[in-house]
Amino acid sequence: MRYAYGNSYHLKHGRKPKRLYTIWKKMRQRCNDHNAINYKNYGGRGISICSEWNDFAAFRIWAFNNGYAENLTLDRIDNDLGYSPDNCRWSTYKEQAKNRRTTIYIECNGETKTITEWSEISKIPYGTIHGRLSRGWEAQRAIFEAINHGCA
Repeated sequence: MRYAYGNSYHLKHGRKPKRLYTIWKKMRQRCNDHNAINYKNYGGRGISICSEWNDFAAFRIWAFNNGYAENLTLDRIDNDLGYSPDNCRWSTYKEQAKNRRTTIYIECNGETKTITEWSEISKIPYGTIHGRLSRGWEAQRAIFEAINHGCA
């Protein structure tokens, strides 16, 4: 049973879904508050929130009907589109990290993966692979060539 008081929604016994409410509030801040630290990466580049989600209750219903859990984050499927039920999902931090505008994907051996994923597979540190690619190494060599520590 829920009770509504203004803009915050309380569960039975006065508890409110603090984490979910914070996610909703920060989403709105990133998109609507010109003074927000991340506004330039969201509202400043046209990322908006669907009108349905101006109401926390509607967002909360969508969240619980679409897999919300305490260990998941709100993730936009297409980073060039806004926050809406058909462009959002709940993801782990690791999954969400793959969906950033700055994530670099590398094709090697017919497979496309992030540098982080290739690093986990090859046991070569992320920074080493990234540096090698920046210096013009071909993907196969950058990902799989053993590290030379300069020892004789």
